[in-house]
Amino acid sequence: MLTAVRCVFTKLMSPFWRSVEEDSCSDGPFSGATVMEDIRHLRSSVVTQLFQDYGMIDGAIYFTTAEVLGGIPVKQGDLVNCIAVRDGSEGGWKALRVEKSADAWEEGGKTSLEADTQQLRPLIGTVTSYNGNGGYINQNTVFTKDCLSDGYEPMKGDWVQAKYVINPGQWTTQARSVAPLRYSRLDKGQVTSVYGNNGVVEDTVFFSLDSLLLPANYRPAPGDLVNLVMAESSQSFYSWRALCMAPCGPSEKPSVVPFTEADLFVLVQNKEGIDVSNYGDFGNLLMGENRELVIWIQNIGSVTQTLKTCEFANWDSEKQFLLVKVNGSKLVKHKPSQKTADSTPPDPTPETSSDKEPGSTEGSKEIVAGVRREEKEVEIPPGGRISITVACHPRILGSSAELLLLHFSGFTIGRRLDVAVSSEVEAFLKPVVPYAPLDKTSSSGPSYSHVVTVSAPKETRKPTKRRLPNFLPGFPVPQALRDCVETQSDVLVTDPSLGETLSAANMQTRFSTLLWLEELHAEKEIQEFTINGALLKKGSTNLHLEVLGLAEGRPSLNIGDKIVLKKPQGDNTLLEIISYVAEINGEDVSLRVNFEFQQSYLGEPLDVEFSYNRLTSRRCHNALDQVKAFARILFPTTVNVQAPQWTGKWLEEAEPEKEDEGTETNVMENGEISSISVDMKSKATQTKDGAVPSKRVPREGCFFNTVLNAPQKEAVKRILSGECRPTPYILFGPPGTGKTITLIEAILQVYYVLPSSRVLVCTPSNSAADLICVRLHHSGFLDSASLARVNASCRQEEVLHTCRGLCCDQRTQSF
Repeated sequence: MLTAVRCVFTKLMSPFWRSVEEDSCSDGPFSGATVMEDIRHLRSSVVTQLFQDYGMIDGAIYFTTAEVLGGIPVKQGDLVNCIAVRDGSEGGWKALRVEKSADAWEEGGKTSLEADTQQLRPLIGTVTSYNGNGGYINQNTVFTKDCLSDGYEPMKGDWVQAKYVINPGQWTTQARSVAPLRYSRLDKGQVTSVYGNNGVVEDTVFFSLDSLLLPANYRPAPGDLVNLVMAESSQSFYSWRALCMAPCGPSEKPSVVPFTEADLFVLVQNKEGIDVSNYGDFGNLLMGENRELVIWIQNIGSVTQTLKTCEFANWDSEKQFLLVKVNGSKLVKHKPSQKTADSTPPDPTPETSSDKEPGSTEGSKEIVAGVRREEKEVEIPPGGRISITVACHPRILGSSAELLLLHFSGFTIGRRLDVAVSSEVEAFLKPVVPYAPLDKTSSSGPSYSHVVTVSAPKETRKPTKRRLPNFLPGFPVPQALRDCVETQSDVLVTDPSLGETLSAANMQTRFSTLLWLEELHAEKEIQEFTINGALLKKGSTNLHLEVLGLAEGRPSLNIGDKIVLKKPQGDNTLLEIISYVAEINGEDVSLRVNFEFQQSYLGEPLDVEFSYNRLTSRRCHNALDQVKAFARILFPTTVNVQAPQWTGKWLEEAEPEKEDEGTETNVMENGEISSISVDMKSKATQTKDGAVPSKRVPREGCFFNTVLNAPQKEAVKRILSGECRPTPYILFGPPGTGKTITLIEAILQVYYVLPSSRVLVCTPSNSAADLICVRLHHSGFLDSASLARVNASCRQEEVLHTCRGLCCDQRTQSF
């Protein structure tokens, strides 16, 4: 009874409690957005739906790929941990941060080396090599012939789906099963061409006799009708490859023996005193326009020769070429009066009656009669000559080629025929003048005798922000190198070190030159994005410029970059306004300009020129200057084994920790014993406010993450020992092998075991640095004040929510 009364009372008073909670939270970090009761922390949830760049968790929480921690790809069915907020009291849930559960600290990846070895992982890729016994997929996953699906013989370029495992001993991947990615069947397809051991069916399906399953005593020939099974494959410009083939009917084309390159060279040569004119180019024709070409055959020998047959080699599947006349006799294809059961299909070439004039004048628009093959013996006495007239009826756009075969008694002579077909519409689309890239570096615009430059005021520095003095040199590009690039001269003349072997002596000169060359190329690229006649929008304090393609990095802009606005004035004067990027929202750029110009701007068009920001390049040059002292480390000749940094004993099995929080553990640093208590009171673990971590620090010789496998533990031991210092240690392995959690373990071991050490974590991307920061915080062994996440000044505030609150000063809200 008391429980029922308490439940009714709670429901009646809940609206008043909610109002009080909302008022109490109005000044918190979630003011104006959500309250604390609308935040959910979910663990081991399931990705139920996944689309191109967004998905659903447990069918109720929406997320995008931007919220996935570290940019790690997720797939449907994955277990994830997430933090979600509700959009209003009756709105849906949206994830603020998503982390794959398999990569989380609590699970730490795989539980053992055997589990990593036995886990099958899916893979879709192309066969990059195959020698009959085995090969590689995507150049790094090996497979053997035993793991292929039944009846499948792979070929380089095939798209396959495989299941593979990771070999932790060698960090290689090996496929356990390989099968084609997609199958398809084609019935009654026509073999369009055969060249050597390769051929094409219907101009779309490639086949190779080396890997093609065929019936006994059958060899495909042009014109054959075949049934085939094909698999998706990248073979030149063909997307399918035939796996097996069988004939299904009579050939629609006469079987022609394929010619090799050597056979073609011999075929086009004049023989036995017969000289054939070698002009076979029909030139450019429009669709519907016909053209005839006369080929002369002359007997310059002393023996009479007989021309027996004239035919084509069927290179052109559209049958655009026809024989019109042989030695003055018109050739006409007669249409049969009726079809019989054993008659062959009619040729799709133009047919006319024998009494119709062909109208074979050049450029004629009439349909000309003709045949594809003519068996008529014509004798050519010594000194005599005959003519063969070939007509071309364009049916397809583009370039086409055909081979005319002239069969004599005992030998054959061939001639190549070419034509380029276009249309009237295509003629209108042709360029008026040849294409030439626009050189924006040259002063093609008008020259001005007087240039007035107006600069924007310097950014007002807030006194609450801490700034370090700038000691970064300028490192200007040498004028000799700039002149070499502009004149396209040999850069090795300017800097011969680029042609030398990299060594400690030429490292700085070589990399400095490469950085300057990259800078010159970047300056040239950013000039291509110059906008002429841009219309800016006037804001309350700034001008707003729309830059199309900015979201894709074309061009790449950061806050603080300089942009020059140009406005022609009267009296041959040019007004240059120096502006700076103040804010970037998508493709909208807010520019800080001179106050007087901003107030007087009335929307007139301005020319916009972007400038290359040299800050990153100067930092790279500065790093090269500072690396001189580390030549022995970067180019080691010998490795001197030093005394271990820590000589304690590693405990393979974690021992129970004592209940007394004041128990101290002894840690040896450089051979000396120092005292570190579990309440983090050493000089390395002292925090600003004296707070302690959320988890108890393990005993000496124990791992923070107890689920590391043997190779991961060995890597941590070697890093902590540091016997090869100062030579760096390299941690490598395929994706998914736990490199991140191994790095986290090494950082924690160095932080606690070597209290005088300081750890600097550098990553190639901001998302990777955020991932390390979040993992260290969620490990529970570090306080927020022990972490400092250094961000670039150009980084947007809205992307910093991942690390905000993890490593920031709660009193000043700065980090």
